[in-house]
Amino acid sequence: MKSYKELATSVQFIVKKSGVVLVSKDDALETVGLGRSAYVFKIGSTNKVLKVFFPQFIETAKEEAQIYEQLQGNKYFPMLFEAGVGYLVIEYVEGTTLFDCLRKGIYISEDIIIEIDHALDTARLKGLNPSDIHLRNILLTKKGTIKMIDVARYRQNKDCTQWDDLKRVYRDYYLKSFFPKKIPAFIMNTIAFFYKKKWTPEWRK
Repeated sequence: MKSYKELATSVQFIVKKSGVVLVSKDDALETVGLGRSAYVFKIGSTNKVLKVFFPQFIETAKEEAQIYEQLQGNKYFPMLFEAGVGYLVIEYVEGTTLFDCLRKGIYISEDIIIEIDHALDTARLKGLNPSDIHLRNILLTKKGTIKMIDVARYRQNKDCTQWDDLKRVYRDYYLKSFFPKKIPAFIMNTIAFFYKKKWTPEWRK
């Protein structure tokens, strides 16, 4: 198999106003994710993924690598295997994001919320400040445990209330018997849009 650097170099994309378009990649790479700053590929039959950042997010790649290094050995976060210019190689975690749990109707128990709180506390004990915690960067594994991904903003200085706001919605709405446990993606995306615009003051402190 090619080196991780060679695999990362094989990934070519074009940045357009409408977004980023993947042009080419090595056949050993299977696309498993696309975020605001990077593509994520599973590497063949290994337990690793290659995260290749867009050109304008090279510094974000460096920042995230340093944070993963701080979190090495923490069971709530993927293991970092290698970091290079514009790419990371991290542990592949098979699971379902909380976003997809809601989309598919998979119940999210209070124990899961408690475990997420504990995971974030373990990061704080390392001197980090977990930020930008949302439904797409929390994975529920097949074993019923959780993994936190996309940690690039864990060293921000500002106070981020996003997770506290999500917990408030969970307790004030989701746990109610009348509240639907399966929610279409477009509804969640619309709510997220309103939240970012700060048009949901009743969900904030």
